[in-house]
Amino acid sequence: MSNKVLIVGGVAGGASAAARLRRLDEDAHIVMFERDPYISFANCGLPYYIGDAIKERSKLLVQTPEAMHQRFNIDVRINSEVISINPINKSVRVQSKEHGFYEESYDHLILSPGAKPTQPNLPGIESSRIYKVRNIPDTDRIKQKVTDAGARSAIVIGGGFIGVEMAENLKEIGLNVSLIEAGSHILAPFDAEISNILMKELEDQHVNLYLSNSVQSFHETQDQIEVHLASGDVLTSDMVILAIGVTPDTNFLKDSGLAFGPRGHIIVNEKLETNLENVYAVGDAIEVVDYVNGSTTAIPLAGPANKQGRIAADNVCGLGTVYKGTQGTSIIKIFGLTGASTGNNEKTLQRLKIPYQVIYVHPSSHASYYPGASPITIKLLFNNEGTVLGAQAVGFDGVDKRIDDIATVIHFHGTVTDLAELELAYAPPYSSAKDPVNMAGYAAENLLTDRTSVFVPKDLETRDMEKTILVDVRSEIEHNNGHIPDSLLIPVDDLRNRLQELDPNKEIWVYCQVGLRGYTASRILTQRGFKVRNLTGGYKTYQMSKYTPLTPKKTQLSSVHTDVHEKTSASMETSIHADVELDACGLSCPGPLIQLKSKMDQLKDGEVLRVTASDPGFYGDVQAWAQMSSQQVLQVNKTSTGMIEAYLRKQEIPLQPTSERAVAATSEGTSMIVFSGDLDKAIASFIIANGAAASGKKVTMFFTFWGLNIVRKHNKISVDKTLIGRMFGAMMPRGSRKLSMSKMNMMGMGSKMIRGIMKKNNVSSLEELIESAIEQGVEIVACQMSMDIMGITREELIDKIEIGGVGYYLGKADQSGINLFI
Repeated sequence: MSNKVLIVGGVAGGASAAARLRRLDEDAHIVMFERDPYISFANCGLPYYIGDAIKERSKLLVQTPEAMHQRFNIDVRINSEVISINPINKSVRVQSKEHGFYEESYDHLILSPGAKPTQPNLPGIESSRIYKVRNIPDTDRIKQKVTDAGARSAIVIGGGFIGVEMAENLKEIGLNVSLIEAGSHILAPFDAEISNILMKELEDQHVNLYLSNSVQSFHETQDQIEVHLASGDVLTSDMVILAIGVTPDTNFLKDSGLAFGPRGHIIVNEKLETNLENVYAVGDAIEVVDYVNGSTTAIPLAGPANKQGRIAADNVCGLGTVYKGTQGTSIIKIFGLTGASTGNNEKTLQRLKIPYQVIYVHPSSHASYYPGASPITIKLLFNNEGTVLGAQAVGFDGVDKRIDDIATVIHFHGTVTDLAELELAYAPPYSSAKDPVNMAGYAAENLLTDRTSVFVPKDLETRDMEKTILVDVRSEIEHNNGHIPDSLLIPVDDLRNRLQELDPNKEIWVYCQVGLRGYTASRILTQRGFKVRNLTGGYKTYQMSKYTPLTPKKTQLSSVHTDVHEKTSASMETSIHADVELDACGLSCPGPLIQLKSKMDQLKDGEVLRVTASDPGFYGDVQAWAQMSSQQVLQVNKTSTGMIEAYLRKQEIPLQPTSERAVAATSEGTSMIVFSGDLDKAIASFIIANGAAASGKKVTMFFTFWGLNIVRKHNKISVDKTLIGRMFGAMMPRGSRKLSMSKMNMMGMGSKMIRGIMKKNNVSSLEELIESAIEQGVEIVACQMSMDIMGITREELIDKIEIGGVGYYLGKADQSGINLFI
């Protein structure tokens, strides 16, 4: 006698179970019930059909009833809804569009009812202008609205995967789109700082974001629908997409005797058996085990549903296959950007009170010297034994294979050392000799083996400024283009020569752009006795954590109609002729910025430079740098592949006629003689100089006798000197950091006190004042005569200093309205 198996529901779990059953048992009597006309379709592809990425509707249909019957000899009954089951009689009750109500008996039953979109009980929720995205008929209605009916604006409610994919695809076909999310960030599998990157991509593509905002009601107008928000805002649109989540579609089973979880999911064991004899359940309707932490959860994903369908079929046939749980590995495309995650995120680990550690890395997708390389951000979570607990990744290329590598390691309960040791395919177009996955493993190993200690951006909120020093070890151009407040700039290449600036009694917190130079700095300092922590992921991670979407302007709201065939912002930009091209792709920050400055310095006034870069941070960096350096930004675009394209016009400050310059110099110039080498007087002189330069004055500082010590280099320079010269050199302070106070020096304590007070009150140090003065064009001149007398050579003085005599100074003083002697 053949085994009669009923399957309730098709799509992923049910269709997979049916096909597997037939392969295992040619004689089984298999009946599949599907309440809609379509038994197996690509529900994950529905948004992309709406967005025209999938052109042909037929490609969404994975299997038709006719083909399923012909190939697998399965009795497929469409438009047939199972409305209840009777486990005592081992039967189900069916409501058929063609045959009405009837009973069907079973030997084994597989339940795959799936989940349905959550529908809140809000005023106006029944409006015909509100759409859901669950199946082919839903999709057909939306497609008709945006094509035949000519919808030009849409509001998407819900920032989950379906909501974000719908927002992207509606924007791609030209609609004005707003996305409303009740939480503080979108896409729950991602932690906030990773989600921020994905939100920024939506914002860059002109999707209006309304976060921490909930819908209160809907109201139809003559030809549109109003969405009233808790904030008081009222958005108007042609249509609303409801995508606030899903709930298990199990109401028809409530009186069956099945055991359910707290949210209505069917409880199953490792063989996917329910508490009812010979009844199995799979897919979005069941409660599963979290593969990482062992707790019960629900994860509505197509991949697990397919596997569960196969396993249920195995067990109907007596194979004893077990389902070990779900990792929740998922991925999403947002325009050109990709986000992916696997395992547990921080929110889950914190909720379950599971100890963990975290690192961030920002490697390139492939060898940086091969064209098209772009950064990937990877966040790795692991326990104190090194077992990998979860990971998240974002980037424009190569994200999928990296998250899949880590997901595989998690599946085998692997460690960060396994990540470091993975031998992965390498050629310059595809990866680097040290793959990004290896880099994540190395960074985690360094933390676990105490080669480094790290902090995360959130730790900055509770940093004790009296016990710690925050040090930026990047270059000066990076620091000037944006830095963490209250940080001291000491480039990593200068660190060994500037250790005296750091208090060994305080913990040193270092950071760079992505964490690598910070790690190098931490190793230098640790081996010299300092206690050090490095910002994992660097300034880039800090920026990720601080990002907040802009509140949409009134002119951006969904009530503004746009042409449905309107192209995206990048393609709408005006074509600009460039005189010079700069390819900075493949370079990590600050590489693009340094090359940009160098190239701009070579241009003539009015020439236009087109620069392309693959570093996403360059989008903001180029605009900040242009403003800082008074250059004109004509256009900044982000391409669909994540490349940044910027056009800048060189702007020279026009020179005044000679007569006007002479008059201006006489009234506006400032000159000063700096005779003293005291710290407090040196600070005063550079504060005055910087203030005068910032006001547009031409400033000349003439350093003579003891004042020369202010502009000496800090490190000892090997030069030939006379005996007297060597004696002077030994007795005099070497550079600005060694200067003493004119009053209350107290064996050097006075100098430390004044520097500490300046830092606490956010006053620039003397060294910063000197650098600022040079940047502002202050002319610094050393007295040749004093140098000869005191045995000081040109090599011992700071760079960018002029050598002059008294005649030179007098000439400058004659052109100045203010002359000071300090």
